[in-house]
Amino acid sequence: MEQLHIVDACREQHFRDMSLLHALGWRAAYRDSIPADYMAREITDERWVPVFRQNHGEGRYHGLLLYDGEQPLCCATYGPARVDQSAGDTICDFSSPDLAAWGELVSLYAHPDCWGQGYGSVVMEEVLRRLCAAGYPGCFLYVLRENAAPGGSMKSTASFGMATL
Repeated sequence: MEQLHIVDACREQHFRDMSLLHALGWRAAYRDSIPADYMAREITDERWVPVFRQNHGEGRYHGLLLYDGEQPLCCATYGPARVDQSAGDTICDFSSPDLAAWGELVSLYAHPDCWGQGYGSVVMEEVLRRLCAAGYPGCFLYVLRENAAPGGSMKSTASFGMATL
């Protein structure tokens, strides 16, 4: 029997679990889109631990995890909109000052073995509830082309009122 529960990421183990879910998601979703040498070098199980630790320490971005007992199934990062991601060491460049007042679902990753089971929707619902309660007038999620394509991992965002722009 499932013992599903959502926790706020606030401990080192939470940060490790979130980083692992991100790495597993990247390896599965982008294996045909991102060069293998980049994946092997950059997408490690611990890659995002310092980011999640810093997010928690600063209180600007928040992490959520969905567990079945002690097993991490899905995670998300959310907070105020990032309006300029054009500098630094990133593969994603964007500038959207018109969304500065909005909330952002920064990331959403489920364990690849759990894809299609609705865990992402459970976490997304909670993120949207929290962003609404915090007073944000809207929420957005940047999606890589590979995820926005028909059959991609973001096929259910329309059910949350999200549109592709």
